[in-house]
Amino acid sequence: MSANPIVTPAGALPRETRQFAVAFVVMLALIAVAPFVAYPFFVMQALCFALFACAFNLLIGYVGLLSLGHAMFLGAASYVCAHAAKVWGLDPVLAIFAGVACSAILGFVAGALSIRSQGIYFAMITVALSQMIFFFCVEAPFTHGEDGIQGVPQGRALGLIDLSQPALLYVFVAVVFLFGFLTVYRAVNSPFGEILKAIRENEPRAISLGYRVQRYKLAAFVLSAALAGLAGATKAIVGQNASLTDVAFAMSGEVVLMTLLGGMGTLYGPVVGAIVVVSMQNYLAQYGQWVTVIQGGVFVACVLMFRRGIVGEIANALKWTSL
Repeated sequence: MSANPIVTPAGALPRETRQFAVAFVVMLALIAVAPFVAYPFFVMQALCFALFACAFNLLIGYVGLLSLGHAMFLGAASYVCAHAAKVWGLDPVLAIFAGVACSAILGFVAGALSIRSQGIYFAMITVALSQMIFFFCVEAPFTHGEDGIQGVPQGRALGLIDLSQPALLYVFVAVVFLFGFLTVYRAVNSPFGEILKAIRENEPRAISLGYRVQRYKLAAFVLSAALAGLAGATKAIVGQNASLTDVAFAMSGEVVLMTLLGGMGTLYGPVVGAIVVVSMQNYLAQYGQWVTVIQGGVFVACVLMFRRGIVGEIANALKWTSL
């Protein structure tokens, strides 16, 4: 005789949904309190990098594709947004949209060229494409080479919200981050996301079930590129500049560090990892080049002690599956 199934009471939320809701409310509370306990500009930068890490995690954590050139999407959107706002005089929202569109198109081209390969070959192709974009940004007239694009106007979002006001700019950045975060959540908790996980776990089996794996990989790659572009374009408005730092290979390495440190394949891991890395860069800046050494030491320690990442270990300890 089989055991009685566990019945969820009518109106009760599933356990995973409750867990996500609790964690999300905590994150909202921290975002609301953060500008009162830390420098608001630092928090806004951290939110932009957190969104960038979430976009990268969508690809590596849920599809199993390691892109070592993801900075090209962050940097390309940053340059396009900065140029559109400063030279074309576009509304900040339209300028950000232009940056996202550029990254999405670039993601489609890069994805179409790279997803046919796997493993280290896929990673190397993304590195090569990223370096091509980097040298384009060095030589293109509108990027101003090593000087970058400076003095980007923050303007009025939708013609109403004056982003030159720090409080309004913070709210705007928080809304953009939450939109991107919830987009990732919806993507991975949908039939589309389940197929991506199936491809990650056993691609030949997914093919044998009739799924057009290449199309799903390409769709995930484009979505990840667009979200990375959203982070880069928003960062250009916040910092009022676009520079080669955004598109350099080191930035691609940093987002890998953020994701692995926080917890690859978790929703909140990239957010925590990004905050930790940006905090180290900000508060340890007085040590100069030693910041990189300290980051490396922290990364090695976390890999040895927290193999699932910070959030991954916390979720495992709490037996939660929705972090």
